[in-house]
Amino acid sequence: MLEQQPYHLIREQMRPGDIIAFGGNSLFSKWTKLTTRSAVTHIAIVMQTKMRDEDSGRYFNQVMEATVYEGKKGVMTNRLSERVHTYDGDIWWLPLGETARQRFNERKRDFFNFMFAQDGKKYDVLQLFGSAVDALDDHPIFKNISYNQEDFSSWFCSELVAEGLETAGVISGVNASEVTPVDICRFSIFEPRYVQVKGEGRLITGFNSLSADNWGQIA
Repeated sequence: MLEQQPYHLIREQMRPGDIIAFGGNSLFSKWTKLTTRSAVTHIAIVMQTKMRDEDSGRYFNQVMEATVYEGKKGVMTNRLSERVHTYDGDIWWLPLGETARQRFNERKRDFFNFMFAQDGKKYDVLQLFGSAVDALDDHPIFKNISYNQEDFSSWFCSELVAEGLETAGVISGVNASEVTPVDICRFSIFEPRYVQVKGEGRLITGFNSLSADNWGQIA
């Protein structure tokens, strides 16, 4: 069920492991929308919440993402409030459901250790392209063009998040290098309610409807 709330009213409800989905308006985002048939073009994951800024005394939430932002390219942590303020497009908050939250809490140390170890790694635009173009994945000759073998030397956004969720035990048996941003949103790991914090009432097609076990593999 989609709700609409401004970020400042729901920021305190966010918890580590929750997903932030983005739907941009850049040329690359439009290409992603076309190839994945979805409004979602980018994914980040909530890392830490209610962090205190020593200079201003204000509290903020932090997300990790593999992206290009403010002259930087790669895996990075950012203040979510700044991302909401500057982003050109739609933004949704997808809170983990009860079962997923329990699994996350049981292995959250593994999750944080893994995620922070990826900080600063390179951005992988080539594998992002391959994950989004899956029409040839089953073709005996051309599947190598569009099917990604797992490779974690560099990351694209949903690959990083998928592997982080797998490390946390929330999903299992997933080829993270084949996961697109909207695939994350479609995994059945969330609360029925999700919230759009920026943009005008846009549904995520297939939200919370896809089993995330043994997903993205090829025979």
